[in-house]
Amino acid sequence: MYKSLPLESLALHQPVPVNIWDPKGVLLLRRGEHITSEQHRGHLMLHTPMVLASDWQALSYGYTAALDRMVRGNESLSRIAGLDALVPLPGRMESRDEPAPTEAWPDIHAATTTLLHQGGEATQFMERLERLDTRTHKLWLEHPDESLMVLVQLLFDVHMHYSTTHALLAAGLCALVAPSAGLSDADLTSLRRAALTMNIAMTRAHDDMARQAGPLSEPQRRTVREHPQRSADLLRQLGVADARWLQLVQEHHERPDGQGYPLGQPVNSEAHRLLQMADMYVACISPRKSRGGLLSQQVARELYLGPDQQPDPLGALFIKNIGFYPPGSHVRLASGEVAVVARRGARANAPLVFSIVGRHGLPLGEPALRDTADPAHEVKASLAPGEVKVTVNVAKLLGRW
Repeated sequence: MYKSLPLESLALHQPVPVNIWDPKGVLLLRRGEHITSEQHRGHLMLHTPMVLASDWQALSYGYTAALDRMVRGNESLSRIAGLDALVPLPGRMESRDEPAPTEAWPDIHAATTTLLHQGGEATQFMERLERLDTRTHKLWLEHPDESLMVLVQLLFDVHMHYSTTHALLAAGLCALVAPSAGLSDADLTSLRRAALTMNIAMTRAHDDMARQAGPLSEPQRRTVREHPQRSADLLRQLGVADARWLQLVQEHHERPDGQGYPLGQPVNSEAHRLLQMADMYVACISPRKSRGGLLSQQVARELYLGPDQQPDPLGALFIKNIGFYPPGSHVRLASGEVAVVARRGARANAPLVFSIVGRHGLPLGEPALRDTADPAHEVKASLAPGEVKVTVNVAKLLGRW
């Protein structure tokens, strides 16, 4: 949803702290750009400038926080009166030293692919894995929606190494859900690293199977059944001494009813179940040669209900944090437009999206921001990636925030 912006509160020739939109979702001024003159300000005001409600909340908080600091610091009344009414939160503007998520994730993807493909031949495995884990966790903390959008779009790209994208996205989903599930920092670290490495013993085979049109052969099925134990053994050889990490990898296909593999023993810890949910979610929404990706809304509903068709508290937490339509996925709106999800919304079923195809089926020259909490633009259906013929320029879309 949008909030009206008092444009007179913004100083001339200073970077604006947020993106400024018109009521139809057309970008008027990008964050960091300047209002160059009073004439420019007047022109913008003719278009009824608005900001996203989330940005308005951050700005309001920034102002009250700055005001509180000045009062507590015994600043003069003249300085307090001169405080800009729109103060961005500290860290809101990205550091110029940090690459954007659209640049950082492909670099991380390449480094992770190299490490996983080297497997037992990898040198300095622990140091390299820890560096990757640190970089990825920082991105998930600081840019969760952007990271989801980049990686979900990479998941839909058949030219990328599927096993790596699967690992990075599964680790990110765990990182986003684990805090609300009450996992400790130590458990979360073990969980993220387990997600990154749970398929290390079959990385190349994992890539091949994702590109395979026909059913799995018997040797391939054996590889799948054996990979949890083989991955845990390989990680021990590479120097992993974290017992929780190793246990999660070894048991990530075991089930509470004892019908899983490779050992068929009942396992039901929160960390184990969360890893399984993330693993299943990524596998289901990813398109394969043998089938299209399942619709994210359908997968989310299955997680929420659980195997016995009863509400699952952890599944509900998963959907609350990730949403029915994760950033990077495609949806059809009530208006008839096709859109790509850009940011999770306040409700799991109401994300912010960029419309990329108009209601008559023609690509839009300029993507339009839509808040699907508005009934005119509510989501009517998930779309499989193969149904969308327009190429999504993720960097361009994210550059508009």
